[in-house]
Amino acid sequence: MWELQPLDSARPTRVQFERQLRRVQKDVLRMGALVENSCWLSRKALFERDLAAAQQIYLQDKQIDRMYRQIELDCINLLALQSPVTQDLRLLSALMQLIRDLERIGDYAEDLGEIAIKLFPYPVPACMEQVQTMLDRCRAMLAMGLVSLSNLDAESGLDLKIKDDAVDSDYETLYNHLAGQTDVKGTIEPIVLLVLVIRHLERMADHATNIGKRVAYIVTGHR
Repeated sequence: MWELQPLDSARPTRVQFERQLRRVQKDVLRMGALVENSCWLSRKALFERDLAAAQQIYLQDKQIDRMYRQIELDCINLLALQSPVTQDLRLLSALMQLIRDLERIGDYAEDLGEIAIKLFPYPVPACMEQVQTMLDRCRAMLAMGLVSLSNLDAESGLDLKIKDDAVDSDYETLYNHLAGQTDVKGTIEPIVLLVLVIRHLERMADHATNIGKRVAYIVTGHR
């Protein structure tokens, strides 16, 4: 004979909750893969002068923004559906902050694509090799942050701070070079645009560092 179930039985079970939580984690990694691809496209646009790649970034950024809003909504719904335990709260709150970091990196990649279009008519600046090195460091940091998230590896997440120091050093060296030029002929627009490029890259590295810190918080509970 069937018995009446308590009202709480209508709420999701722990198994369902954990299944939904894993789905959100996978969605975050998928969003991260799209952001990685945007960074790769920005590299092609800037250093291979591939204007089609710059256009692709714009379209892909719309997809990243949609994923950001959906994941944020999913996290809020999970918080409302069941009273999560402390570790769940840490995970959900960190993921909501982490996807914001990913979204910002995607925005900066889109900005780099737009700058590549503006730089296209000008000769290739002499310092582009150093700028490319800086961008490659940023891409490596993002990849490292996503691996640390996938593995929930706090140690590798915190190691990103060391990588960020190298990007900060790149920024300082390149900024001093660009700002210190005294024999500029013609328009200064390429210099201004390159200053924007290295500033965007420096901010991308900061957001990648944040991702590592958020992974460490998920694992250890310490900020």
